[in-house]
Amino acid sequence: MRVAVAGLLIVAMTLGACEAARESRLNPANWFGDSTSGTGVEVRVAAAPQDPRPLVDQVTALEIARRPGGAIVLATGLPPTQGWWNTDLVAENGGEPVDGVLTYRFVLSPPISTQPAGTPQSREVTAAVHLSDVRLAGVREIVVLGTRSSRSSRR
Repeated sequence: MRVAVAGLLIVAMTLGACEAARESRLNPANWFGDSTSGTGVEVRVAAAPQDPRPLVDQVTALEIARRPGGAIVLATGLPPTQGWWNTDLVAENGGEPVDGVLTYRFVLSPPISTQPAGTPQSREVTAAVHLSDVRLAGVREIVVLGTRSSRSSRR
């Protein structure tokens, strides 16, 4: 009887610890939630951007995938026509978070010649960047900026 009671206590304590771990910031699944769309996001930028490429017209998706040693930030954008290329996520403020917010500009190069608009699926472009655990230490939100829209994900 004592063994059964002790076993039940151990199981109850373990399940209670699981509940606490599920809500903990130590759980990698809690690092960043789903992204949210934004327009007119206020971002403080220390200096003018060094990259002359224009911003993507719309940021349509943002995913932050946890990987060993850090995370991959993957953004999907929609330029106005087909043929845009050379995508990149360029860190604002030298890659340093401002008030816990790490901001990226989604830039790309325009087509060489005039291109048709085509369907939205045919125009989609992606860009990604890897962030180490050290770089993510003080970050509570990641924002990706486009011309007409932005997306953000919070922890």
